[in-house]
Amino acid sequence: MEGDPHPETRKLQALIGEWTMEVALGGDEPQSGGMLSFEWMPGERYLVQRWQTPVPEAPDGLAIIGVHSGGEGLLQHYFDSRGVARVYEMSLDDGVWELRREKPDFSPLEFKQRYRGTFSEDGGRIDGSWEIDHGSGWEKDFDLSYVRRA
Repeated sequence: MEGDPHPETRKLQALIGEWTMEVALGGDEPQSGGMLSFEWMPGERYLVQRWQTPVPEAPDGLAIIGVHSGGEGLLQHYFDSRGVARVYEMSLDDGVWELRREKPDFSPLEFKQRYRGTFSEDGGRIDGSWEIDHGSGWEKDFDLSYVRRA
């Protein structure tokens, strides 16, 4: 990485590269084949995340990840092929990747969301799931795992 990046930005190095997604909706068997990549923008202050999926219910998208303006924590600015734009608070600590959307942002907060994924010891896999809260408590939405491509 160029220069002396913020300590939060250094954590993002664990995501760099190309990944295959495995999605399991509603208790179904995982479907594989979606592609995900993470790469630095010039200057290495922001990480660009891109994904494409063959699952019709799941949108393709782009996200920009960087340090929160207050200097504490990370934010993921999310945009997808449905025209949805959201901001997720993000952390990447001790082998656990978390995304949380619990406040209104570019779009109304009709429900809360959170993702928690755990890295394998070798860093080649992230196993996780999304949860959703429509106002009556958190429940599993779907499983989403990533496998690093060689």
